[in-house]
Amino acid sequence: MEKTILILDFGSQYTQLIARRIRELNVYCDIYPYNAIPPLGPHIKGVVLSGSPFSVRDKDPLIPDLSGIRGKYPMLAICYGAQYLALSSGGEVMPSKIREYGRANLSYINPESELMKGVSNGSQVWMSHGDTILHVPENFCVITSTASIDIAGFQITDEPTYGIQFHPEVYHTTEGAVLLKNFVVDICGCHQSWTPESFIESTVRELREKVGDDQVVLGLSGGVDSSVAGMLLHQAIGENLHCIFVDNGLLRKDEFRKVLDSYKHMHLNVTGVDASDRFLSQLEGISDPEQKRKVIGRVFIELFEEEAKKIRNIKWLAQGTIYPDVIESRSVKGPSATIKSHHNVGGLPEHLNLKIVEPLNTLFKDEVRRVGNALGLDPLILGRHPFPGPGLAVRILGDITREKVRLLQEADHIFIDGLRKHNLYDYAWQALVVLLPIQSVGVMGDERTYENVVVLRAVTSTDGMTADWAQLPFDFLAWVSNEIINKVKGVNRVVYDISSKPPATIEWE
Repeated sequence: MEKTILILDFGSQYTQLIARRIRELNVYCDIYPYNAIPPLGPHIKGVVLSGSPFSVRDKDPLIPDLSGIRGKYPMLAICYGAQYLALSSGGEVMPSKIREYGRANLSYINPESELMKGVSNGSQVWMSHGDTILHVPENFCVITSTASIDIAGFQITDEPTYGIQFHPEVYHTTEGAVLLKNFVVDICGCHQSWTPESFIESTVRELREKVGDDQVVLGLSGGVDSSVAGMLLHQAIGENLHCIFVDNGLLRKDEFRKVLDSYKHMHLNVTGVDASDRFLSQLEGISDPEQKRKVIGRVFIELFEEEAKKIRNIKWLAQGTIYPDVIESRSVKGPSATIKSHHNVGGLPEHLNLKIVEPLNTLFKDEVRRVGNALGLDPLILGRHPFPGPGLAVRILGDITREKVRLLQEADHIFIDGLRKHNLYDYAWQALVVLLPIQSVGVMGDERTYENVVVLRAVTSTDGMTADWAQLPFDFLAWVSNEIINKVKGVNRVVYDISSKPPATIEWE
């Protein structure tokens, strides 16, 4: 079992960021809700308590059972976690007179503190809390302060238990990585050995043990996650992996052919299925985005089942599930009440009586890319922007027709190809074109036109949870607009979306 740091989640927006920062140190960690602590054992090297949007002074505060942890494992409590430790040990926590949110600077560092070793006096930290620890019990030692907070950090005497009221995981805490390394490596004794290469080696070994000589089927999407899952399984079981790549008629221009060619070079055992007519006929007249997703999901499942039945003795269904999906399903707040229906094979296991194998369910998206790079994944797929399961169906607002698909594919091709040619593709985390269900007046030559409007959308992000609109050069946007209007018959207006997430989402549907 992998040596791990256990992160207990109290609902903080930064919890996943704690995990990402620890993994950047090449140390494995896992997130669980504060009230669903997994079995403890020697594989756990330390525990982190996250922050929370809630207060320890609420009528019904979030109270973890730390009886099996405190004093037995090194513990770092952040923000809410620190305030809980102080209050539950007999200290005093009160609402801040001035809400402490934003940048602050450390004004005192205990030179004897192992946690604060190498952190500079005056170092910038990020505060985000409405309560403050005013007093701590006698067996607590203050290890750092700011100008406005005397107890910015503490250690419990004779215990490897620490609490801090700032967030070391965020970018604005300039030496947060130093503090986290002190805790994870020096205090917890973790070896920085969790690398893409070590992940590949251990995962391939586990897959061989788990699957054996059984046959496995995997639905490929052309994206990073399913492709990396396919390569890992191929290394483990070779020709016993059967991949199915479906053209639903809603892929980007020429994507079906290009992706199939890429998979050939990767030596994957892939069956390509052109089912575009079947999908588009089923979508005829449907405008509601959720209904579009359900139709696409249903037709995909029907088709996948038909193809899977052609393969003898299939025992396993492989999926490219990644770690954020796992965290969401066991979130402290519970699964989201409004999760969108996606083009996935979630309905297949029960129907086909297949067991599930998910080789990427411990990885974040950026980690999947690093593993893909180590595996030698085709750069065309490795660097590919995220693409929705329902494809262009959710980028055509309103009903779907073959002409609308053609029009959007052409406009999208000009935009994406232009980003590549102008060395802007990797600057954008995701880029896309949306076809609006409206027409606008224009003039072409001496003629008045009444044609379609398309929206260019490009964002920068690290994981898609938040995103800023990409500040593409104006001369590039002017060039794209001219190219689309001149070359895509049916479009006479191009606009650029400058909304950030939140409040907007990246996709329009």
